[in-house]
Amino acid sequence: MTDLPRRQQRARGPAPVRHGRLPRRRLVASVLKLLAGVVAVVVVSSFSLAAYAVWDVARSVKHGVTLVTLPGHTPVPQDIPNVGAIPGGVNLLLAGTDSRTGLGGVYNSAAEQDASTGEGNNDVTMLLHIAQDHKSMMVISFPRDLMVSIPTCPTPDGKDTVSGSSYAQFNTSLSRGGLACVVLTVEKLTGVTIPFAAVINFDGVSSMSTAVGGVTVCLASKVKDDYTNPPLDLPAGESTLVGDQALSFLRSRHGVGDGSDLGRISNQQVFLSALARKIVSGGVLGNPVQLYALAKAAVQNVTPSQTLTNPTTLVEIALALKDTGLQNMVFLQYPAVTDPDNINRVIPDEEASTAVNNALVNDQPVALTGTTGRAAEDPSATATPTPTATDTPAAPAAPAAPTGTGTPVPTNSSGSVELPSTVTGQTAAQQTCTKGNN
Repeated sequence: MTDLPRRQQRARGPAPVRHGRLPRRRLVASVLKLLAGVVAVVVVSSFSLAAYAVWDVARSVKHGVTLVTLPGHTPVPQDIPNVGAIPGGVNLLLAGTDSRTGLGGVYNSAAEQDASTGEGNNDVTMLLHIAQDHKSMMVISFPRDLMVSIPTCPTPDGKDTVSGSSYAQFNTSLSRGGLACVVLTVEKLTGVTIPFAAVINFDGVSSMSTAVGGVTVCLASKVKDDYTNPPLDLPAGESTLVGDQALSFLRSRHGVGDGSDLGRISNQQVFLSALARKIVSGGVLGNPVQLYALAKAAVQNVTPSQTLTNPTTLVEIALALKDTGLQNMVFLQYPAVTDPDNINRVIPDEEASTAVNNALVNDQPVALTGTTGRAAEDPSATATPTPTATDTPAAPAAPAAPTGTGTPVPTNSSGSVELPSTVTGQTAAQQTCTKGNN
């Protein structure tokens, strides 16, 4: 059973969406899966298998979406000649659509189709930032109910424009102007240029979690949610999630944390960190069969920007994370506080979001000082470790970067920016557990 009674209004353009009604985070798992899948075609031991994988994955890639950069931004060159780690840093945006169009199966009913068809809403939006030196990575999750300024965007066909808005719900940006509009909105919000992007559908998580043989997550208490499809009923302890069950886990709002959309984000970070550990430490990178299956599952469920239609580019982005280290992979929620004009919406936390934005713009690694979020807990009860010499060669501490208010940003001995304690998240090295809402 799904939560359809709560989601009957079809997504139409910039009209606001009811708070917390639509399923979305199942797509969030695709962040590291997409990148890990890309590695599949390079790390296999046989050159012939790699060559075949590149060809077969390439023919599965969908037609690319043209992104529109803000004034003064220079597009990234497309002709990258060699297969190796992409030079410099990477900003890649992943938008998970709630659209049921073309999915079939359980999403083919009249009620599901009425819930969301067409372009849909970007109910999952994540920005992957890989540092210029490839020694650190951030994955930032943006709340769907964040009220932001959305700029004037081109229509998906590029023939017209959609007027911007100074105060609009973030997850309407996809239905306003497609993937390019989501990119423009995040660029305006954070101040960084985003040359790579992709839209991911519901089927992506199911197929990719199956491709890696399932993801084992820790549950601090049972997770029960009758509003997902299929329903969830997971006992406390460890559960290995595969296929549609993984999808339901990532979609669950009622069953985790405090039942809020923000709690759902931290639950997804439990899954993402477990996935990252399996890919990096669990033998996936050394298994050509799993890697190839993961790569193909990724591209079959992604509509990429034109900058990502070349599989070589995907390979190069993935290879940039080869030596990053789990300790230096940070997942965080874009900091937000309750909107004073609407308790069902949130707005950026001015101080904390400025710190995150500055770290992005200045390409600085970050260290979390806050909690793991509303639906996650760290059983070790220790503070988030900072990068060590094992993960990152020792280097002189970087000078504190100025914030928008002129206040120095605290940095630790490794040169990482210490984010305010109001910023929640975790590293991939932290083995956290989901807290059930029961």
